[in-house]
Amino acid sequence: MPKSPEPTKTTKRRKTMQNQLLDAISREGVLASVSIRYWRAAKKLEAEDLGLNDRQIADRLVVLGHKRLLPREALARFALIESRAHAAVERSSFPFLGGIARFVPNRNLARLTETLENLKTEFESEIDSFMDRYEDLRASALGEWRDAARSLDVPVGEFVDRIAATFPSGMRLRQRFHFDTHIYQVTAPESVRLQATSAADQAAVVQARAAIASSASEKLARDTESFVSDCVATLREQTAQICDEMLASMKSGKTDGVHQKTLNRLLGFIDQFKTMNFAGDEALETMLANARRELLGRTAEEYRDSAAAQAQLAKGLKQLGEEARNLATQESREIVERFGKLGARRFSLVA
Repeated sequence: MPKSPEPTKTTKRRKTMQNQLLDAISREGVLASVSIRYWRAAKKLEAEDLGLNDRQIADRLVVLGHKRLLPREALARFALIESRAHAAVERSSFPFLGGIARFVPNRNLARLTETLENLKTEFESEIDSFMDRYEDLRASALGEWRDAARSLDVPVGEFVDRIAATFPSGMRLRQRFHFDTHIYQVTAPESVRLQATSAADQAAVVQARAAIASSASEKLARDTESFVSDCVATLREQTAQICDEMLASMKSGKTDGVHQKTLNRLLGFIDQFKTMNFAGDEALETMLANARRELLGRTAEEYRDSAAAQAQLAKGLKQLGEEARNLATQESREIVERFGKLGARRFSLVA
C-alpha cells in the first residue's frame, strides 16, 4: 500500500496557524445561545376536528391551521421578551459556522449576560403574572369560543368541550416556560472514553472515534479561519452600509439634511465596533477613528448652519463607505494570521 506523501513545510505552517486560531478564538470569546420556550396557546387541529369547514374559522382565534386557544395579546409579553433576548445576542455576536451558535467577543460578554439575566427575571415575573390570570383568561377565551359557536350554528356544548379539553392544567402549563442561556467554549473534539465490554470492540471503536475526532478537529480548524475572515468582512460591510443609510437619510431628512439621530448612528456604530473587533482589524479601526474625529466633532445644528460643513460631512461619509466597501473585498489573511498569533498553545489533533 503506497504511503501518504509527507506534508510540506507550507502545509505544516498552515496547520500550525489554523490550530493557533482555534486557541485564539477560545481565548477571545465564547459561543452563546439563548433558548426561550413558552406555551403558545395554540393547538394543531384540522377544521373538521371541531366540526367546521375552513370558511367558518374566526381570524381572531385561528392562524394558519393552528387554533388559538387564547387571543394573541394574552402572550404578547412573552413574545416581546423572546425577541429582545435574541436581538441582544445578535447585537453582541457573530453567527458561528453557519449559525450553530453565536460567537460573543469577551468585551461583550458581561453586558450581554447582564441583559439576559434581566430579561430572564422579567420573563419569570411574567410567568407568575400569567399563571395568576390563567383561569380568568381561560374562562374569557371559552366565552369567546362559545359566542363563535353560536354564530357558526354548530352544537355549542360539544364545540366548547373540545376546545376546553385542549387547555393544559396549571401544573403542566408551568412546565412549558423556560428561559435558558448556554455558554460554550470553542474547542476541537478529542478521543472519547470507552466503556466497551471486549478488547476487540474497544480497539474498533477507538480507531473509528479517533479518525472522526481527527477529521472533525481539522475541519473546525479550517472553518475557524473562514469564520474570522467573515467577521472582518462583516464589520467592513456594515460600515459601508451605515454610511449609505446616513447619506440617504440626509438627502430625505426633514431637518435641513442633518439630524442628530443620524450622527448618533455612526457614533454608536463606532462604539459597537470596538467591542466586536476581536480579530484586530487595524485598518478599519483607524478609518473609524478618523471619521469620529473629523465628522462627529460638530452637532447636527452646527452642520445645518453651514452648507460647507454639510458638504464635508457628505463627502466624508461617501469616502468612508467606499473605503470600507473596498476593504471588504480584500484578502484578510494578514489579519487572520496576526490574530492566530494570540494562540500561545496548539490544540493537539488526535492521530
